[in-house]
Amino acid sequence: MRIWYDACTGKQVRYAVAIAQRLRACGHEMALTTRNHPDTLALTKILKEKFVVVGEYATGSLMAKLQASLQRQMQLAKMFEKKPPDTAISHRSVELCRVAFGLGIPNISTHDTVHADAVNRLTMPLITYLVISKALPKTAVESYGTKKIFWFDGVDEVAWIRGLKPPEKRTYKKPLIVVRELEQKAAYAQGKEDPTKTLAKKLAKLGNVLFLPRYNKRAEKGLNIPSKFVDSASIVTQADLVISAGGTIAREAALQGVPTIIVPSFGRIYVNDYLSDKGFPLFTVSMDKVYDCAKQHVGKKQDVKALLDSLENPVDVIERVIKEEIEK
Repeated sequence: MRIWYDACTGKQVRYAVAIAQRLRACGHEMALTTRNHPDTLALTKILKEKFVVVGEYATGSLMAKLQASLQRQMQLAKMFEKKPPDTAISHRSVELCRVAFGLGIPNISTHDTVHADAVNRLTMPLITYLVISKALPKTAVESYGTKKIFWFDGVDEVAWIRGLKPPEKRTYKKPLIVVRELEQKAAYAQGKEDPTKTLAKKLAKLGNVLFLPRYNKRAEKGLNIPSKFVDSASIVTQADLVISAGGTIAREAALQGVPTIIVPSFGRIYVNDYLSDKGFPLFTVSMDKVYDCAKQHVGKKQDVKALLDSLENPVDVIERVIKEEIEK
């Protein structure tokens, strides 16, 4: 079959490559698309995978976001006008879900972001097969009207962390503390205060802090900011501690045994709690307790190979859905 994956963020580029490698091995043809986004294009080069770039990520007003999404839908529809794919896969890409639905193409989607209400409302009713972690409660999905749900005992990041090849070592002063900036341009983060810069400056007392901004990579007093794109999955392999508001980098680090601190900004994040309960070194603490928690855990990397091996890979489930639901 000809299968289309649309990757809207850096995480989704990694997901796309993991899925594409598996499905190509099964004999399928893959069509990969992405959009112009601060994380996507640089990561496609690192992973040496060819994506077709369609549209861009709008970081401005709601009107700008709406227009960018509509334009992208039209471009994707035109792209597949003469030769539509047999099925489509995404991590709840608004544009893929709408185009696939309009063309009558079954689509598979993954999902772990309960707080992304706008994206969920735009995509979930259009998803044919939803592949979702058992960490999420049924109440997080059942109200959207998704037709078929396949639960797996793991998290999305297992798809690319298991078997991840160690990157080329860089010389970083130790202990290395990686702090990831809050994604403030996302619709779900509007109005949220970002504590990460303040934390990064405070944590400098404990080690070499590398601050990873989302968009503005200009030098800033009191912060160590890389001038070029840094792949989060690779950089955390060298870290002694990771601080995040709750995103992908936190789970990428914890799955590799790197102690990780979450500063909650979006309420409960079920996949983080799930990994903590499994025994991975992931700690959710309030702002006033971050420093003490960091002091306690910095440099105490754990051997989590057995824990990681016990988790289910969502790519296995996606492959099974294609074989048992779409190809039959």
